[in-house]
Amino acid sequence: MSVNEIELEQICFRIGTFEMSDLTLSIRKGEYFVLTGHNGSGKTLLIKMITGLYRPENGTIRLMGAIINDLSPWKRNIGYVPQEGLLFPDRSVRGNIRFGQEVRRVGEKQITESVDRVARLLNIVHLLDRPVVGLSGGERQRVALARALAFEPRVLLLDEPVSAIDENSRDELCSELRRIQCTLGITVLHVAHAQREIDLVADRVGQIKAGGLQNIIALDRK
Repeated sequence: MSVNEIELEQICFRIGTFEMSDLTLSIRKGEYFVLTGHNGSGKTLLIKMITGLYRPENGTIRLMGAIINDLSPWKRNIGYVPQEGLLFPDRSVRGNIRFGQEVRRVGEKQITESVDRVARLLNIVHLLDRPVVGLSGGERQRVALARALAFEPRVLLLDEPVSAIDENSRDELCSELRRIQCTLGITVLHVAHAQREIDLVADRVGQIKAGGLQNIIALDRK
């Protein structure tokens, strides 16, 4: 029987003229779920509520059955890569990857081992001592992914992770994302627009429209 990693029940939220009403979604443990929809439909807002950056006005967010509505973002054990990556320009690649564990006050030995592990996983060992300024779009996204994965989160949230890189690199990074998800067995929620991107990564895809979820479809990955 499948176990749900993320459960959203009757989520309601209003901001400006936008309203999300009674949105319900379950994402299985170890699943790669893609959320798609037009700009302004509520995709990024939903991800930010799961991370704890916003709190729903009504409804419940569960992680492995535990209600996390009131839990601080850094206690949720969720990796998050925003659309822009948001790397720290005054830190090296290594310094960016270390950041999440430094905030959690992890020991130096564990930090070093984690940085080395995710750098190998994402093939960016050769970048570790470089400044982030001057990196290509694809390299920046790999660094952002490494930072999100370094503390071994249970869930990875990706907000349009390939939108800021050139077209030739998108398929490569999507293949890398799928490989990493399969290797780690991590649960992924990925916001995407392009059908090609969805086809490369998704186990299931759901469309969000005007704050409501529609048309959840399972893809055949055999």
